[in-house]
This record gives sequence, structure tokens and C-alpha cells, in this order.
Amino acid sequence: MGFGHITARRRFQKPTALDVRSRLHGVRMGIRLRDNARVTECPAWAMEQVEVHPPNAAWQDHGEQMRRQLNADLNVWLLAPVEHVGSTAVPGLPAKPVLDLQAAVADLTCAPEVAEVLAPDGWNYVPPEFDERPWRRFFVRTVEGRRAAHLHLMRRESPRWGEQLVFRDALCADPALRHRYAALKEALATQHSADREAY
Repeated sequence: MGFGHITARRRFQKPTALDVRSRLHGVRMGIRLRDNARVTECPAWAMEQVEVHPPNAAWQDHGEQMRRQLNADLNVWLLAPVEHVGSTAVPGLPAKPVLDLQAAVADLTCAPEVAEVLAPDGWNYVPPEFDERPWRRFFVRTVEGRRAAHLHLMRRESPRWGEQLVFRDALCADPALRHRYAALKEALATQHSADREAY
């Protein structure tokens, strides 16, 4: 669940069998893994179920460590410091145990070069034709075959950049909002445990 979706979420139609086969083919053939090998099977992390975990103070510590590492690795492209966003950035908020970070760049065409730099640390680049979110380029870091972090590469002037930060900060500052959002996350995780997109 993205931060901008608490009041207005993208609506997804239930996929047909053909849609599912096409998407799985896209995952198999389109994702660049850390060793640059072509994928022959759908990676398990691409099909993980939605699991919301109780708040964990270590998420913020891990987010800060990863933020610093990405600032160093991506320094030549960054227009602003990398930000830890998403529910794991908010103390006291239940979340999927996957860190979300965002990085501002001048041009998204740098994504393949970024992928080369990040691949040794377990980051997988998901091409835009499969991500279907033109405002970003998306990377998934895996540890022992499971999602550990997401990196959202976007232009600094993208509305999404500011929306993510505003919502994160609002959740940090407002316990009542945080409580309502936590209840929404729990309900959606139960309803859409097998459908990350619908969640």
C-alpha cells in the first residue's frame, strides 16, 4: 500500500487468467536479477503474500542504515538525500516488513545504470513496462529470496515525491491518524492477503 492511497487508491480490476500468465511471463523475462542472469522461473518474492507485522523499532534503524548506503552508492545521480518512507518509517505503525525508500534524480533514464550499481547488494530492477507506474523506476532488494526493501527512483518534481513525505510526517505527528491507518492496513491485508496489487 502506498502512502498516497489512504484517500484515493488506484482501482484494479480482477485479472483474467491471461493477465496473470502475461504478468508472470513479464516477471520471468523482464526482471534483471543481481547477477544479470535471465530469469527462467517466477521469483518467489514476486508472488509473496501480504503480511502486516506489529510495529518494530528496528525498521527505522535499518531504514537509516540503508538510506546512508544508498546516498553513497547513488551520489552521482541524486538531487536530494534518499528518504525512508512507507509504513516502516513511522514509529508505532504496523507494516509489511519491507522498507520503502525513495531517491530523487534528474532523469529516469539513469535507471539501467543505477541497476548496475545496486545489483551486487541484492537489488533487482523491475522494468517500467511491468511496473506500470510511469512516474517511477522500481527496484526490489531481496534477502534469502524474500523482499527486504523497495527503492522508488523518481524525479524531484514528481508530485509523488512530496506526497510520500507529507503523509509520512502526518502519520508520525498524529496518533489518531496513525491508528486509523493501522486499522485500514490490517483490514486490507486480511481481505487481499494473496493480492499485493489490490492491497
